[in-house]
Amino acid sequence: MRISNDYREGNAMTNRITGRSAFVSLMKDEGVTHLFGNPGTTELPIMHALADHPDMRFVLGLHEAIVVAMADGYSRASGELVACNVHVAPGLGNAMGSLFNAGFTSTPMILTAGQQEQGFGLMEPNLYGPLVQMAMPLVKWAVEVNRLQDLPRIIRRAAKIATTPPTGPVFISLPGDILNQEDAIDLGQSTRVLTRNVPASEHVADLADLILAAERPVLVCGNELVRSDALAEAARLADVLGAPAYQSSSSYGAHFLSEHACYMGSLPKLQKVVRQTLEAYDLMIVLGSDVLRMAVYSDADPMPARLKHVQIGLDDREMGKNYAPEMALRADPRETLRALIPVLEAKGGAGLKKRAESGRAAIAAKNWSSKRRALAGKIEAAGPVAEGTASTINPDWMTLRMVDALPRDAILVFESLTTGRHVVDLFPYRNRYAYHGLASGGIGFSIPASIGISLAQPGRRVVTIVGDGSAMYSIQALWTAAHLKLPITYVICNNGGYLIIKQRLLAFHGNRNFNGMEIRNPEIDYAAMAGSMGVTAERITRPEDFDPAMTRALTHNGPVVLDVVVDGRV
Repeated sequence: MRISNDYREGNAMTNRITGRSAFVSLMKDEGVTHLFGNPGTTELPIMHALADHPDMRFVLGLHEAIVVAMADGYSRASGELVACNVHVAPGLGNAMGSLFNAGFTSTPMILTAGQQEQGFGLMEPNLYGPLVQMAMPLVKWAVEVNRLQDLPRIIRRAAKIATTPPTGPVFISLPGDILNQEDAIDLGQSTRVLTRNVPASEHVADLADLILAAERPVLVCGNELVRSDALAEAARLADVLGAPAYQSSSSYGAHFLSEHACYMGSLPKLQKVVRQTLEAYDLMIVLGSDVLRMAVYSDADPMPARLKHVQIGLDDREMGKNYAPEMALRADPRETLRALIPVLEAKGGAGLKKRAESGRAAIAAKNWSSKRRALAGKIEAAGPVAEGTASTINPDWMTLRMVDALPRDAILVFESLTTGRHVVDLFPYRNRYAYHGLASGGIGFSIPASIGISLAQPGRRVVTIVGDGSAMYSIQALWTAAHLKLPITYVICNNGGYLIIKQRLLAFHGNRNFNGMEIRNPEIDYAAMAGSMGVTAERITRPEDFDPAMTRALTHNGPVVLDVVVDGRV
């Protein structure tokens, strides 16, 4: 799409446009199809303009954190630039946790907030705050519009910055007087920086030599493979080398094809376990990923002292950040792998083929598929009832039954770190948008993100497994799911508290005084809460009721909440 020439400079005296209409027109021209928002008085000019732009779909969220998370989900499931709008300083403050998440996943996003009219802020009216300064730590660029004539340049620049790798959110403050002004302005044109680049041939050759010199290479794969649409190429590299492939410890997406023979699973965020795993290898090939990001401090270093590594990707912030690589190639992962693999095959010849066959054979008995079969058998043997209880649901059994019930093209959204601990070990990633997990650790992502994901992937069933603690951070997003009648099944794992915090209190401090970690007295009725927002819901307390409820939910024309009471003992 391109803006009509009637609005360009040559016709400036005969065609005038308001700031509010220019804002929406520019967003559409940048490829934005949905505006996620929660309007207030300062955003009324935008809401007024939307009446003249019916092709811009406004998606209402009932809290600003939900607004940004919905937009984040839409982009993660489509790869597209997204836009969301919040209400002045308190609204931006409410959105900060979700904005932190979006920055962590490098989501290309334009976040805007209405601002008090220029000059009026000096009077310190209600809701006024320094929006640019508030947003700046979490975005690639932040700016306030001071002249209507600058609005096109600012939005064009914002879109370019957001979509240029390393991608990420940007912020624009929109004073009300700018939106309500009218003038003849040039709306300009969109810019996209093309980054489907390939390294120089000599660098590809040098990389091939490094890889071929290794006796035991291993792949560690990250989210740039999703953005680059490079899952097939990564799998082909693993085949050619006969090398095991792991998802990075930041495994919040479908970063490798699970059922591929070389896939081993995800590296955990446990320093000692990662170090022990990687000590078996002499070269780590990092594909579009950060390098061994951890969550909780340990005196152990996850990187083995003698392990060399190379990095391929477009996010040069991660290259050599904590560990110096033998080589760092700032290039598109898919195009680099397409150039690299033929060079490896030519240089490696028959010896490489033989070594790859041997490597694949060694992997077969311990790859993801093999480990999944063993884990599923173990869970089935343990049975549906939690050990030591009369009828409480075993959360591992529930996870297995849920995964096995999913349609082949279902999208799984994950935010249940304890109850759903085996999700990534059981759910197969078959395409790049099949799985979306909590990334930064800031909870409250999954319920609203599922809405954006469903909008971005119409026709696919979205299933979200979320802990009860996480659910309460953004539960009002259920209203939007009901309002839009989206095919989302929410499985709320109700263990009555913050189980992961209890586990860590006991593990780190030997303390069972779980003060502030229980969600009881009174208990929350998630099914009743969902019903109050128009969502079909069931509360499940017995194992025999889970499978029928899951079947009903997956065929329902609209959102469903299953409030599943599971074992929450430590």
